[in-house]
Amino acid sequence: MEKREINPTDWLLGFNINHGIEVTSADRVVYLSGQTSNGPDGAPLHAGDLVAQFRQAWSNLKDALEAADMDPTNIVRLNMYTTDVPNFMASAGDLVAIFAEDGCRPVSTLLGVAALFEPEIMIELEATAVA
Repeated sequence: MEKREINPTDWLLGFNINHGIEVTSADRVVYLSGQTSNGPDGAPLHAGDLVAQFRQAWSNLKDALEAADMDPTNIVRLNMYTTDVPNFMASAGDLVAIFAEDGCRPVSTLLGVAALFEPEIMIELEATAVA
């Protein structure tokens, strides 16, 4: 599989994301459901702490990738849904470091939403991975 980053400008690179990614010669595509800050029993974790929730959601996403024999470098799209865009942007440096440290530099969309499936949940991560 070959991936080519497409960046007509470099401002998104400050967030460790690309404007586009071209994929050729891929054998598999995995579409992952939104991952949140929930434990194995489904209970919400880290109420009120966006960074801790992001870290837990990212860990859950990596577990799903591992079950598909992939890792974060396979992610080409990472959509992020949050109930608190201002808090997300204020914490962006900490949040970006979480996925950047794992070699993930996707295309991405940040969406502000009124609520997620549990009142305590502030972030949901949805990904597409290729291999």
